[in-house]
Amino acid sequence: MTFSERAGEMGDAVSLRGKVFRQLRNDILSGKYKNNEELRENTIAKEYGVSRTPVREAIRQLELEGLCVTVPNKGAYVNSIKRKDVEDIYAIRGLLEGLCARWAAENMTEDQIEEAQEILFVTRYHLEHEHFEQLYQYDGKFHEVLYRGCASPILNHVLRDFHEYVQSVRQTALKDEKRATLCQEEHEAILKAIKDHDPDKAAQLASLHIQKAAKNMIHEKLNMDE
Repeated sequence: MTFSERAGEMGDAVSLRGKVFRQLRNDILSGKYKNNEELRENTIAKEYGVSRTPVREAIRQLELEGLCVTVPNKGAYVNSIKRKDVEDIYAIRGLLEGLCARWAAENMTEDQIEEAQEILFVTRYHLEHEHFEQLYQYDGKFHEVLYRGCASPILNHVLRDFHEYVQSVRQTALKDEKRATLCQEEHEAILKAIKDHDPDKAAQLASLHIQKAAKNMIHEKLNMDE
């Protein structure tokens, strides 16, 4: 076997590990696996159509992130993020989303602005027809465009991670029509400030948007472990 062939196999293995890790991480954060539920390697491997090795490696990586705990001679168990974790994430997001919107107002391309406008147009349709599942999906799409538009790969990566960590909370919040309507209006105001190339206003509105989302979460006492 040549070096390039070995390198190709190594690359495939790394890619597979990454895919399994991201899928399992998403399944935990979305609530598919509940807190304290055992992560059975065989079951997960069969579901994902892979061997146990990438699953085992994914569990180790998830343990480093604090999303699961391995008990000797027993197995690995889900360690869901707690209310305090979510509160901390929203506090940090409030600062970083403001910075993201500021940079987006300075760097976002016309194509990206048009993409964000189309997302908000479709979101408005789903809001009017109470398609709450779609609202959650398009909320994520809108934020992802802004993350790309800020022109900072580092900030993009950090914010996408935070967004994923609170996905179950976001999904629950956007099933409330009042909060979903306010969220849409806040997104439209943020995008207008970005289109107007007003970094200060964009940053202020984006930070306020996250602060309101955090207050809503606390007010509604979303079902989370302390």
